[in-house]
Amino acid sequence: MKAAAITDVGRVREINEDNYCIYENGVALYMVADGMGGHKSGEIASSIAIDSIKNHIIRYLTDEFEEPAIKGVIFEAFNRANQEIYDKSANNFDCEGMGTTVTMALIIQGKLFIGHVGDSRAYLLRNSELEQITQDHSLVAELVRNGSITEREALKHPQKNIITRCLGTDESVKADIFSLDFVEGDMLILCTDGLTNFVDKEEIKRAILEKEDCMEGCSYLVSLANQRGGYDNITVVIIKDQPTIAESR
Repeated sequence: MKAAAITDVGRVREINEDNYCIYENGVALYMVADGMGGHKSGEIASSIAIDSIKNHIIRYLTDEFEEPAIKGVIFEAFNRANQEIYDKSANNFDCEGMGTTVTMALIIQGKLFIGHVGDSRAYLLRNSELEQITQDHSLVAELVRNGSITEREALKHPQKNIITRCLGTDESVKADIFSLDFVEGDMLILCTDGLTNFVDKEEIKRAILEKEDCMEGCSYLVSLANQRGGYDNITVVIIKDQPTIAESR
């Protein structure tokens, strides 16, 4: 694999509440998380989520597992992270009400496993076609799915930042967990809504196709979001199905 990531505070926020993970050592694991809450607590929530999920998967997953067992490890990783954030929120006044989105990609045995809660996104580029493979857990996304509003109306909807699922705000959480084939030439993009609120799907596709280097692609997309206001933190992870040197954060 070949992967790169950039996280940027944007042009308005004082604190970067986003976080990410690139871990390629035995397993190929990638994540983005977008925290929310009071002063600095969103940053804490996203950091707990990334560390907790990564540590659980590294500890318990092996490449000998079959698909149901892999999904079981991911399920437990998300639930443990949720509980850890919830407990921290309940026992620390400064962290009250904090939560975070998480979108995770695990590549193992030629398969792509996704774990997802919230409105950060995963896109898959295959044969020059870009597809959003996660569903946003947000109020506006649900209105689009049930036909109440159009995708165009959703872009400027006053409640577009209201999410319906995240880690840490309730004692239990339902994560979307599924798998896809991941074949030679595929590219994967994970990002927070600081990108997708300002850069549309076609622009993401164009950037990925034009920028052969993963880091150049990340840099270009972050720059584009900032040029359009940078009102939120921005995080982008790009992964190509190519050999790479192990890296972690």
